[in-house]
Amino acid sequence: MYYLLILAVGLERLVELVVATSNANWAFARGGREFGRGHYPVMVFLHSALLVGCVAEVWLLDRPFIGWLGWPMLALVILSQGLRWWCVRTLGRRWNTRVIVLADVPLVHRGPYRWLRHPNYVAVVIEGFALPLIHTAWLTAITFTLANAALLRVRIRLENSALGYA
Repeated sequence: MYYLLILAVGLERLVELVVATSNANWAFARGGREFGRGHYPVMVFLHSALLVGCVAEVWLLDRPFIGWLGWPMLALVILSQGLRWWCVRTLGRRWNTRVIVLADVPLVHRGPYRWLRHPNYVAVVIEGFALPLIHTAWLTAITFTLANAALLRVRIRLENSALGYA
């Protein structure tokens, strides 16, 4: 069942990329400007590696499912997906996996953006450690969390600058 969950998350990522591509085309047609292209391939690699790591660690190191850890982590993964898609719905056509800014368009301050500047990254952080821990893939959880922290440090600074926060 865990492998099916990882497959479902992978398919969800593909849906995100389709939505993001459509939204990027929409934004560029309206004069959108992209920032930070250089880190984007690293982000795609890292998120792909998370899914591969979840499968590989469980399979190669025979990681068990431990109910007291796995069930709460599954709940966190489900909640993180809910938060992610709340962000997508709130931003609508402006949501993207890339940093694309439309000039003279006000920032969104509704939905989860009422409380946080970058709620989608909260979802990414939660999912990044919870998804592997559903099946005790702790090496993947730690590795992704540390690599993602370094990436988010770059990404959030870039977004804050592009959006005029910094």
